[in-house]
Amino acid sequence: MSVLHVLGAGAFGSALARVWDGAGHRVALHGRGARPRPAPGDVAVACVPAQATGGLLAALALSRSVPLVLCAKGLELGSGALQTEIAARHHCGPLAVLTGPSLAAEIGRGLPTALTLACADPLAETLQARLAAPTLRLYLTDDLIGAQLGGALKNVYAIACGAAVGAGLGESARAALMTRGFAEMVRIGTALGGRAETFAGLSGLGDLALSCASPASRNFALGMALGAGRPPPAATQEGRPTAMALRDLAARRGIDAPIATVVAELLDGAVTVAQAMARLLARPLIREN
Repeated sequence: MSVLHVLGAGAFGSALARVWDGAGHRVALHGRGARPRPAPGDVAVACVPAQATGGLLAALALSRSVPLVLCAKGLELGSGALQTEIAARHHCGPLAVLTGPSLAAEIGRGLPTALTLACADPLAETLQARLAAPTLRLYLTDDLIGAQLGGALKNVYAIACGAAVGAGLGESARAALMTRGFAEMVRIGTALGGRAETFAGLSGLGDLALSCASPASRNFALGMALGAGRPPPAATQEGRPTAMALRDLAARRGIDAPIATVVAELLDGAVTVAQAMARLLARPLIREN
């Protein structure tokens, strides 16, 4: 039987490894510094932070016969590159993206979770069957750009929603930021090549809904800390570098991204939560659609 090599033994990688092991798969969980050599027919699943993907793949030099599944949700700081664009610098084999609304603790406990598996390779359905489990339902799409942008951008809007809650601005403010954040996600995502319908699915709206409402979301927790004036939590938050990368990418491409821009400024310390909200409220009045 071939092996599922989970690259990264953090919370998400460990949770996936537990689910797949419980489903009867052969699983190898690799922590920091490991240099596995997956054999032909094995599958590599990268579960490291978005900014670490390039370094991991450069060190591993995976065979082109090994499918690579990417789980990180974020844009590369500096370039704004998607995870598949980073991976393509180091790996010429099949690529897929596993994304959607999920909390590692719930996956690890065997609670029901539905995710998107984005893959344009002929192996897509084989990977879907291989990676699904009794408590892990996977839906296929071939829109890798849209699936990745939904997962990356929702981190930024989760920070905004958390900041509003942490600052005591109320549930109406959170609902407004989440809804207008979704509109901004679709606007940016389609401009960058994603399909509008992808953002209405698990990898876009689904992930946004979870991340903007759950204190267990690391990016929401970061926003809450900023809004309340507390030190940010120590856990990795993909939204911080993604917000910076997104602000710069939107500016280069001439895409209107007011929420992402003020989140980046908030993280930079250039504005307070109150100033950021005032800036958004002062924008010219427009039609909703």
